[in-house]
Amino acid sequence: MPKLTIDFFHDVVCCWCFNISSRMRSLASEFDLDIRHRTFVLQADRAEMAARWGSPGSARETILGHWAVCREVGDRPELVDIEAMRAAPFDYPHGMTAALGCKAAEALGGQDAHWEIFDRLQRAHLTEARNIADPVIVRDVARSLGFEAAAFAEAFDDPATAQAVEADRQCARALQVRSIPALIVRETGARLVNGTRDDLAAQLRSSLKLVA
Repeated sequence: MPKLTIDFFHDVVCCWCFNISSRMRSLASEFDLDIRHRTFVLQADRAEMAARWGSPGSARETILGHWAVCREVGDRPELVDIEAMRAAPFDYPHGMTAALGCKAAEALGGQDAHWEIFDRLQRAHLTEARNIADPVIVRDVARSLGFEAAAFAEAFDDPATAQAVEADRQCARALQVRSIPALIVRETGARLVNGTRDDLAAQLRSSLKLVA
C-alpha cells in the first residue's frame, strides 16, 4: 500500500481540532499515515484576542458556544467541560504559548512528541480548564509527559522555536489554509473534509486510489 503524508494544521484552543485529532490517531495506524503537525495560531496574544472578539467576556461566551456545537458531534463529549471554562478565573487563552510548547516538544522528540503534547494540552484546556496561555502551565504539562524540565524550557525559549511557529504560518499561507482543522494530503493536494472517522477513512481510501 502506498503511504500518504498528511499536513495537519491545528491550534490547541480549537475544539474541532480536539475531535479530529483522536480520529486521525486511529486512522494513522490503520492507513500507516505520516502525519506532519503544523501549528496554526488563531490569535497570538491578548491584543489579537481583543481585535477578533472584543471584550474577554464576549470571547469566552462566543467560543464556548462553539464548544457546545463541537461537543454534540464529538466522540468523547464528556471531555469538553464548558462550565469549567466558563467559571475559569482567567481570560480565554490565545494559542501562541501552547504552539511554542508543541514546537519545543517537536524539537526534542519529533512529530510523535508534538502530537503527544498537543493532545495533552488540549485536555488541559478543554477538560481541566487550565490556562494554557501561561508558560508555567505548558511547562508543567511537558513535565507530566516526561520531558526534562531544563531541556524543555530551553527549547521553549529558543528563538528557533518561534521561527518554527512562523514557518508553519507561512506554509499555511502558501497552501491557502484559512481555517482549522485542516488536513492536506501532500501526494494529491486533497483536503480532507472534517467528519466522522468513517467519513475520513473513505476520503483516505479515495486518495490512496489516486496514488496507487
